[in-house]
Amino acid sequence: MSSADIKQRIEQLGPWFHNIELRGIPTAPDHFLGNYPRTKWRKFEHAIPADLTGKSVLDIGCNAGFYSIEMKRRGASRVLGLDFDDAYLEQARFAAELAETDIEFRKLSVYDVGALGERFDVVIFMGVLYHLRHPLLALDLIREHVAGDLLIFQSMQRGSQEVFPVKEDYDFWQEKIFADPSFPRLHFIEHRYANDPTNWWIPNRAATEAMLRSAGFSIEAHPEDEVYICRLAEPAWGGGAVYPIGGKRT
Repeated sequence: MSSADIKQRIEQLGPWFHNIELRGIPTAPDHFLGNYPRTKWRKFEHAIPADLTGKSVLDIGCNAGFYSIEMKRRGASRVLGLDFDDAYLEQARFAAELAETDIEFRKLSVYDVGALGERFDVVIFMGVLYHLRHPLLALDLIREHVAGDLLIFQSMQRGSQEVFPVKEDYDFWQEKIFADPSFPRLHFIEHRYANDPTNWWIPNRAATEAMLRSAGFSIEAHPEDEVYICRLAEPAWGGGAVYPIGGKRT
């Protein structure tokens, strides 16, 4: 494709949330976060294995495919990108084609990852949690069905960045802990935040870390304010994905 053809196609597929350079042409040069997500990627790329040869990668909520493409460039043998938005998937397929990377993209909700019937060496779950009405269920389902080893997680966070030293148990009459801004909490957005009606739950740092542990992930590294590198661990007591009546646990 000529540069003019690429520019035209970028405009047709817009607006873009991922700013990706497609043969030197940016898809979202005026992004309100700057050169996003590359500026964020540069802060934690060192924490991801540089050589993913022979590894499989699942990118949940892949958007326009920036991270899927980066994983393929690190040698991953198979990369599957999932999103529930047809417009993002069309962008991702176009970006992957111009990047000359062999990536499969599929329309699928995070709540349906069990339908894939396989586990992946690396699961990317970035920029999705706060868009979900049932965020902990999503983490449980990822742990139950598709996470094989490494989880790369990111969520927008608001509130305290301090982590409350939570005890194993509290007396019923203990109420003061809930007033501490560093106690794990999810902030519920009833209407909109940043003019986005899909922003539902925004955790503080303590809640992010507690949810990951509760779902059965151990935090191995925290290379960027919102990014966590995790591995499989035992889920917390009482945790686990919720299944409908008659559903079969796999």
